[in-house]
Amino acid sequence: MLASHFSTYPLEAGCDEAGRGCLAGSVYAAAVILPEDYHNEGLNDSKQLSAHKRYRLREEIERDAIAWAIGIVTPQEIDRINILQASILAMHRALDQLQVRPEFIIVDGNKFFPYGTTPHQTIVKGDGKYESIAAASILAKTYRDDYMQKLHEEFPFYGWDHNAGYPTAQHREGIRQHGCSPYHRRSYKLLPEDEPTLF
Repeated sequence: MLASHFSTYPLEAGCDEAGRGCLAGSVYAAAVILPEDYHNEGLNDSKQLSAHKRYRLREEIERDAIAWAIGIVTPQEIDRINILQASILAMHRALDQLQVRPEFIIVDGNKFFPYGTTPHQTIVKGDGKYESIAAASILAKTYRDDYMQKLHEEFPFYGWDHNAGYPTAQHREGIRQHGCSPYHRRSYKLLPEDEPTLF
């Protein structure tokens, strides 16, 4: 079972992002504040869960959380400021949207920029250790998957309905045949250097 809280602050927000390693699409982040003594045995790193379970847990998280929110940074912003800064900016934007101000922030990973004067702690593999980070990973993943599904309807040849923008063989073949979409991250190495591109 994951831990309820890292700090002694009751209003502790967990943050995580989704889509950092993708070739296309926005990066999404979520911030979640769970009740102090909350426990949900289903919570885990979103990558360890089936899609069906992630969406079921999303409903439970949104029902039970004190507050939750999503932050988004576009591909154009990613290209301008780099993916590390974009991932942290997405978390800050999620925190900005919370209806309740957190007293402490825990973040999956090892990089974070201070959010005002609110104390924070980065935690490597935190989405497998703390419930609020796991909850944030589930929200970020499912909302980003919904977004990529909509983009797939517009650009079906990249396979975004099942690869979510990650660099699979089908995705790279789609770039080879059709070039880039407006949603591709141009600062990324979209194809190997010896591959011709159409963009």
